[in-house]
Amino acid sequence: MGDKRADLAGPGIGDYAELERVLPTGYRSLLTPRDTQRAICAVKNYIEQGLCRELNLEMVTVPLIVSADSGMNDLLDRDGSRTPICFHISNDRDQHPVDAQIVQAATKWKRAALKQFGCGPGEGICTDMRAVRKDYFLDHDHSCYVDQWDWEKVITADQRNLAYLRESVGKIWRVLLSAEHFVKDMFPALKDPRYPDLPDELTFLHAEDILQMYPDLPRKQRETMVLQQYPAIFIVGIGWPLADGYPHEMRAADYDDWITDTSTETGRPTHGLNGDILVWNHVTRRRHELTSMGIRVTARTLRQQLEYSGQLASLQLPYHQGIVAGELPLSIGGGIGQSRTLMLLLRKAHLGEVSVSVWPKILTDMCAARNIHVLT
Repeated sequence: MGDKRADLAGPGIGDYAELERVLPTGYRSLLTPRDTQRAICAVKNYIEQGLCRELNLEMVTVPLIVSADSGMNDLLDRDGSRTPICFHISNDRDQHPVDAQIVQAATKWKRAALKQFGCGPGEGICTDMRAVRKDYFLDHDHSCYVDQWDWEKVITADQRNLAYLRESVGKIWRVLLSAEHFVKDMFPALKDPRYPDLPDELTFLHAEDILQMYPDLPRKQRETMVLQQYPAIFIVGIGWPLADGYPHEMRAADYDDWITDTSTETGRPTHGLNGDILVWNHVTRRRHELTSMGIRVTARTLRQQLEYSGQLASLQLPYHQGIVAGELPLSIGGGIGQSRTLMLLLRKAHLGEVSVSVWPKILTDMCAARNIHVLT
């Protein structure tokens, strides 16, 4: 039986010996480097327009840096293992200094931005977000450079349920399906029978369901197994401990609502108004996460999750105070990985084929030997 605790440690394969074992053999990019760049620009614009249309969003600017004392940065989980890059801005010979952080995602900033931009119920924003996550293990689909369509939308109290979450996920899935058809029509070389299209239907499964299906496997192996049966899934309820005592995966305590009891809707003991879209990647022959999203915490569930996580001190930060005071609107939101999505749609074997980042030599050499040429 796998070590479930170790499986919660974070993303990535774990070491380069294992990565070398799982990298695909016989790979050859279906697009030239220049056509790849043309496809990236076209698909990126297409998806942004689709998301704005389907979810009633507007494209807005987004910060690369935030004040350290604002509480706005995304800490990604609740165990403190992935910390942001911090730096000091002396400003006026340290008379009016600012301690800043590079964002790891715009998750919390977006909710405050909804108020700043005057969004009402049913209205939202979408961003072309860039971030740095220095604590990732750099493998085929994890980079320290992160790009996402970070989006957020104002909702009403009666929309805080699984039905509305599912409806929103369905709209995102339609955009991704349409983008796949769009780029294949633009570049017929992508119509390779080795790499089937995404399925029209996304299968919704609660994390408890997947645990019951594979009780003796750790999280990532459970996901790999279920994707053999359902090649595109949305896993609901990530963050609350499951029947085995462990969450499917850790989630930060101050944005997604993973504590709300949803048993009335599901008819069994379940929690959480959030989840992830995962698909089977036919190029890498591995699980492939595209987006993490969820209905956000209220003042009550924020306090509950912070208390559960031993982080009640965070309630003093401006962002958290805005939720407690009811100054920030109720919302739903998520982050869709741009490079992850492009890697999938353009049939690439490595994230570095669609985004420029830094990689260790051991990885670039290993990839080059498999005819995978990453951008640097």
